[in-house]
Amino acid sequence: SNNTLQYNPKGTLVTVSLTAENNQAVIDFSDNGIGVPPHLADNIFKPFVRADDSRNSRTGGSGLGLSIAKKIAEAHGGDLTLIPRQDKGSTFRITIPII
Repeated sequence: SNNTLQYNPKGTLVTVSLTAENNQAVIDFSDNGIGVPPHLADNIFKPFVRADDSRNSRTGGSGLGLSIAKKIAEAHGGDLTLIPRQDKGSTFRITIPII
């Protein structure tokens, strides 16, 4: 959700939900912000990928956060994915097995 705060206008709504599905904890981070450009959807979890490099001087960051978060989820037997949305915004989903 830190990305939501850094890359979206003030007033962007963030929703966090936790559910259990198929023996997995499912954590969704959804916002109504600018979203992830479609051309980046397949690469957004690769190291150093940023939605807009021109924002680097304003917002900081190196494009590592989502890559690291995905590796952490995978280390726990889960995953981090981007769920495409037809409307404005993004949903990132973490799934981790329930032990």
